[in-house]
Amino acid sequence: MDEYKIKSIEEGLTKIEFPEFDKISSDAPVFYNPNMELNRDLSILAIQVFQKQEQREINICDLFGGSGIRGVRYKNEIDGVRNVCINDISEIANHYERHNIELNNLDDIEVFQHDASMFLRMKRGEFDVIDIDPFGTPSPFLDSAGYCSRRNSLLCVTATDTSALCGTYKEPCIRKYNAKPYKSEYCHETGIRILSGFVALTLSKYAKCIEVKMSHSTEHYMRLYLYVKKGSKRTDESLKNIGYISHCKNCLHRQTSMGLAGPIEYVCPVCGEKLIHAGPLWLGDIQNEEFIQKMIDETENKKINREKQALKLLNSCLKEAKAPATFYDVHKICKSLKASAPKLDLIFEELRKEGFIAIKTHYNPLGIKTDATIKDIENIILKLCETENI
Repeated sequence: MDEYKIKSIEEGLTKIEFPEFDKISSDAPVFYNPNMELNRDLSILAIQVFQKQEQREINICDLFGGSGIRGVRYKNEIDGVRNVCINDISEIANHYERHNIELNNLDDIEVFQHDASMFLRMKRGEFDVIDIDPFGTPSPFLDSAGYCSRRNSLLCVTATDTSALCGTYKEPCIRKYNAKPYKSEYCHETGIRILSGFVALTLSKYAKCIEVKMSHSTEHYMRLYLYVKKGSKRTDESLKNIGYISHCKNCLHRQTSMGLAGPIEYVCPVCGEKLIHAGPLWLGDIQNEEFIQKMIDETENKKINREKQALKLLNSCLKEAKAPATFYDVHKICKSLKASAPKLDLIFEELRKEGFIAIKTHYNPLGIKTDATIKDIENIILKLCETENI
């Protein structure tokens, strides 16, 4: 290990050391991604809320340990953690994970060197929290996570293959997530829903179901926090949240269809053009108001370097909790109308005056989550353009 130049960093209350490398990639001797600090900060908040909710000591699995930063921070910065297991198939990673555990003077952290799926199956029912944060898709590991997950546990899932989930590359999404994507203005939300739906369907094989406590799409990745429950009847009921989003390229109308094999309309009810379908995906809630509010409250108790960024995202997700699926991009609508865009706040104000939901979204600064139809929004935009002479 002496051939590497060592880099030292601090996150939150934790200090770690690892071999320095030029580029963030899976080829690095030990993987550490500084761009995922916000992800780790939010994970600490979410797991702490979960631990307080369960009112017991918890065992955590960090499935892809890398430098050990995630697992070490969990033990070092979350109250009520009994044991953390850090797994990585790399011997060099294992060396630095053990080094960083010692560096922070921590006990009750075990390091393992196994294939990720095999490790989960070896440890069935032992974890209260399973964190799957791979380089790329989490898809190959979710079946083992479904097998391993215990009743009333938390499953944290990261996906960095956003180009597949968002529909840039359709075939990989079909292959990995058994769902057809569509690259629309709200494709990142569609990706979150495809990932959630895939987890729900995968866990259902083991009579387990999910509640999405929080989700977000940030930079190059998507992240889910899922509460896992058990029971065949409960799971059957949960799967009623699986369905499809249908989109019209011509007039920008969109609609949802509940049910894995339910009836789907193929003609746009607004303009008569052909509808494009994305799914199967999760049409249930993808934000939980109570859970996110508790995460916001937890920021007062934790040292989070990116607190301002975390609070901004959490507050945005909190507002989205009761919003309908998908959103409208104001500039896209104005382009189709060949009209200049009025001030965004005026559009929100007019929508609310007319009795519609109107909520900003973290996915897009120009996005509007609303129960208004495309025609309602177009009429408001045209009226504002006329009033403002633009």
